[in-house]
Amino acid sequence: MPGADAASLARPEGATIAYRRLDGAGPGIVFLGGFRSDMTGTKALFLEDFCRRREHAYVRFDYFAHGASSGDFAEGTISRWRDDAIAVIDSLTAGPQILVGSSMGGWIMVLAALARRERVAALVGIAAAPDFTSDLLPQRLTDAQRRILMDEGRIVLPSAFDPAGYLYTRALVEDGDRNLVLRDAIPLTCPVRLLHGMADESVSWRQSLKLAERLQSSDVTLTLVKDGDHRLSRDEDLARLARVLDELVLDELS
Repeated sequence: MPGADAASLARPEGATIAYRRLDGAGPGIVFLGGFRSDMTGTKALFLEDFCRRREHAYVRFDYFAHGASSGDFAEGTISRWRDDAIAVIDSLTAGPQILVGSSMGGWIMVLAALARRERVAALVGIAAAPDFTSDLLPQRLTDAQRRILMDEGRIVLPSAFDPAGYLYTRALVEDGDRNLVLRDAIPLTCPVRLLHGMADESVSWRQSLKLAERLQSSDVTLTLVKDGDHRLSRDEDLARLARVLDELVLDELS
């Protein structure tokens, strides 16, 4: 049975990225978490068990300033987290990989796949939130909050997932504008599976529909879960995710 190890990956300027890895057969699976989430969440742990049972390689990790990784969250940007994901793929995996991106991770997986097309066998988005800094965040701000964000460079907004709220910075928004993927066709041709709850109050399922429409791949499926929320972490949601991955792995090996 593949072994697991807990370690850290060195990044520029002394930063470290915490990760856990299972050795195993390919294609490997890499989990990309959401904004302010970490590698100890339900889906990350479920995927580790999924891969352990099937003896597949697997990596879960924390972006800069997330979870057990180093860094000040105020310095986090989409570019930095994209580069973390690319470094994980380059340094901690071998052969073709299936990237599983949850929420913001659905944006990061697209950016990483564009940078490493030869390494990516397939993409799986769970409540994917590409371009959220431009398409979603501004609509949640009042005029007064927009002025605070631009004038002071940061604002804390209430979150259903953290009683302390979530910090958003002007740097995050401005960097997000440099990484938008939904404005033009996305030149990826690998298989893509998108799962999204229609009861998601954080990210509309229409964001996944936009992603499906922009992808050049002809092998794209969007599954809408009528009563599914943003997390999609119920037993039935996880079972659905497992079926999707089993299908993709089988296709890759055939």
